[in-house]
Amino acid sequence: MGNRFQGGIAPHAMPFLHQYLGNPVLSLVGRIFFQSSIGDFHCGLRAFRLEAVNNLRLRTTGMEFASEMIVKASLNNLRMTEIPTTLKPDGRNRRPHLRSWRDGWRHLSFMLLFSPRWLFIYPGAVLMLIGLILMLWLFPSPRQIGQVTLDVHTMVYSLAMILLGFQAVLFGILSNIYAVTSGLIPKPSFWNPLFRWFNLEMGLVIGTTCFIAGIIGSCLAIGIWGQNGFQSLDPVQTLRLVIPSVGVVALGGEIVLASFFFSVLGLSQKDNSHES
Repeated sequence: MGNRFQGGIAPHAMPFLHQYLGNPVLSLVGRIFFQSSIGDFHCGLRAFRLEAVNNLRLRTTGMEFASEMIVKASLNNLRMTEIPTTLKPDGRNRRPHLRSWRDGWRHLSFMLLFSPRWLFIYPGAVLMLIGLILMLWLFPSPRQIGQVTLDVHTMVYSLAMILLGFQAVLFGILSNIYAVTSGLIPKPSFWNPLFRWFNLEMGLVIGTTCFIAGIIGSCLAIGIWGQNGFQSLDPVQTLRLVIPSVGVVALGGEIVLASFFFSVLGLSQKDNSHES
């Protein structure tokens, strides 16, 4: 592959936006997401073995085809080498086919879709961790930060962060399984251990345990309500127990449902293992 940033870009040969924002940023994203060493993801000067590229099963139909070739070659551990390439102004009179924002977004969205870890798992895990820390911090009592008091209303938002983050992590895991089983990406190293370690039964046990724990917390809240004759209660007191209980019930239900979906996606993996 050619690398125009190493070989030099002549004045007016590349639009300013492409030279200093589009190409560098998208190439950096590609290197981070896919552990690639390529510094210029969009250089059109490429030489390749036909058999190797045919085996990549390239599918895109737009400008993101340039990124797809590198991404799939990286995922399949193909050897790629860059050479410095000089870019000079285009001598053609017609307008270029490239549309900066539209095609830039197509490149970025393709790389995100091909990297469930960065699209779902990492952001979801961070969001879930922040929500969990906030929930545990507020569970014993209200907290004061300067003149601001954080209480059960903040716990509601922390619960939303936990649920949304957990859902994103689930999407990432299930998307990765679908991508492998459909042949879009090769099997990662953790693939076989994942299916040996986690199965439908384990998911049902974990999900049911969470669900029961949430029900127990809810029963405790109802007991407090009963001690007050089932009359109006101070929501600040009862919601401190109700909010995490509802959250654990919801997480348990999600784990149970995701376990069934996980097993459905893993059926082809089990069939292949029996055949081998």
